[in-house]
Amino acid sequence: MALVEDFFKERKYPFIFTLFVLLVCVTLFIFTNSTSNPVPFYSVIQEQPPLNTSQPPLQNTANSIEQKLSTNVTNVSTDKDQLLPQNEEPEWKLCEGPVNVDFIPCLDNFVAIKALKSRRHMEHRERHCPAASLHCLLPLPKGYKVPVPWPKSRDKIWYDNVPYPKLVEYKKDQHWVVKSGEYLVFPGGGTQFKDGVDHYIEFIEKTLPAIKWGKHTRVVLDVGCGVASFGGYLLDKNVITMSFAPKDEHEAQIQFALERGIPATLSVIGTQKLTFPDNGFDLIHCARCRVHWDADGGKPLYELNRVLRPGGFFAWSATPVYRDDERDQQVWNAMMAITKAMCWKVVAKARDSSGIGLVIYQKPTSSSCYENRKENNPSLCENQDGKNSSWYARLNSCLTPLPVDGMGNIQIWPKPWPQRLTSKPPSLPSDSDAKDKFFKDTKLWSELVSNVYLDGFPIKWSGVRNVMDMNAGYAGFAAALIDLPIWVMNVVPIDVADTLSIIMDRGLIGMYHDWCESFNTYPRTYDLLHSSFLFKYLEQRCDIIDVAVEIDRILRPNGYFVVQDSMEILNKLVPIMRSLKWSVTLHQNQFLVGRKGFWRPTSS
Repeated sequence: MALVEDFFKERKYPFIFTLFVLLVCVTLFIFTNSTSNPVPFYSVIQEQPPLNTSQPPLQNTANSIEQKLSTNVTNVSTDKDQLLPQNEEPEWKLCEGPVNVDFIPCLDNFVAIKALKSRRHMEHRERHCPAASLHCLLPLPKGYKVPVPWPKSRDKIWYDNVPYPKLVEYKKDQHWVVKSGEYLVFPGGGTQFKDGVDHYIEFIEKTLPAIKWGKHTRVVLDVGCGVASFGGYLLDKNVITMSFAPKDEHEAQIQFALERGIPATLSVIGTQKLTFPDNGFDLIHCARCRVHWDADGGKPLYELNRVLRPGGFFAWSATPVYRDDERDQQVWNAMMAITKAMCWKVVAKARDSSGIGLVIYQKPTSSSCYENRKENNPSLCENQDGKNSSWYARLNSCLTPLPVDGMGNIQIWPKPWPQRLTSKPPSLPSDSDAKDKFFKDTKLWSELVSNVYLDGFPIKWSGVRNVMDMNAGYAGFAAALIDLPIWVMNVVPIDVADTLSIIMDRGLIGMYHDWCESFNTYPRTYDLLHSSFLFKYLEQRCDIIDVAVEIDRILRPNGYFVVQDSMEILNKLVPIMRSLKWSVTLHQNQFLVGRKGFWRPTSS
């Protein structure tokens, strides 16, 4: 009792009371932080460290994946959706001057292009990224509207969205595109499609029935694609086509293609490799594509050989195939000499009813021809590390060796479509651990997309056509969406494990990219961008705001940006999205759905 009396006499109780309150607060803080961190959904690949770290790629532990797969994905819903707290937001201004509505930073760097010493090899159509990133927002074209929905968009688009009449006039006799009132209409014609592109597609398969559109042949590369009608009509055959052309005097042809909802990208066969993996495409097509295949001793053809899978076809329709004048015959003779040296063989040659000619070459499925050549020219490339490395890489003057499996045998052709989507890809490492990870990743994304992305998010999927997965991994996200009327550009960042060959073995398309730079596409070309655990890699090398500006450039008004990442990353993204006047919702502290509107800042 004396101790208690002394305590009150000395008035020490304020200190004790304060200490008690502090202990209660600390206890509550520890408790709330230990219970508010839900288990995130990671894919097998997307948890990988970058390839430039000391850890080897594709080495996730099976236990961690099993734990994530065992998590009940139906628990992720919008029942407790909330907005993150308001943070400091950046301010924006409208891009002005030469930076106009259709600006592409790495292709419209006029200062760098002007300084080029040569344009002989299309150097001016290659990437020349500026030192400083874009820090303004591109304006919308006057009269811009929500794009025409698929499948109507294949045949017509709003003129005001892509207001370029030059191609209409330039190709009016070939029926590429016609202006009709408020629309640009695409009749399905082309330089080589005199009887229509659908007739031309049938003509190719009739010439070589082994092609078997949509079964044996699934992944196609269309070189110099024009407005991509070839790829657009092949979709009816269950064929996915990567159409590409440079940003050149054929004004906005790739922009037309993407506005139509047809897969396409801006690229050129110049001095650098295409941003695709070795041995990826089932068939490559060129119809008067304006590429000098015999240039530089055949380097452009060596590049086709690199990206064409063993046993794949090259379908070439051009005047040297069916005309007899001196110039065309010189080109034909040069082609025959180079393709013979490459061990390609002519497997079919024909003319259709309109007089258009076609020749189809096939890449070998055995190395015996290379070994039996009288001259080792071109020689086989030495790819000692076995990795694909086509990002900013010079064209080869050698032939890429045929890919082999773990037993040293030439890789087999993928299973017929659609079985190849869910079967073991030929380029997947042969060890059982890799196979197990692949199938677990496929199952994970199937459940996640079905139970969360399609049912739990505020996304109007009927208005989505062009989709990009910014960190695709094994392309489980794209595979899970296969039954929807959409297509997915699967992007494999250069600083993560290289899975692009596996993606294309599955019958899907994709390309390499560095997200610290601008993507080779026009503004407003995608309806939905998806990012799963991408930003933790990017933060090490570039500013997250710069990436957000690029996302805003690519995304159409009313388009969606879906992010799966840590709360640390989401807390950084939300104020940026809010500053862009996007609607933003958080789902279960691991998913973020942003929707872009039509807002643009006023001119400064």
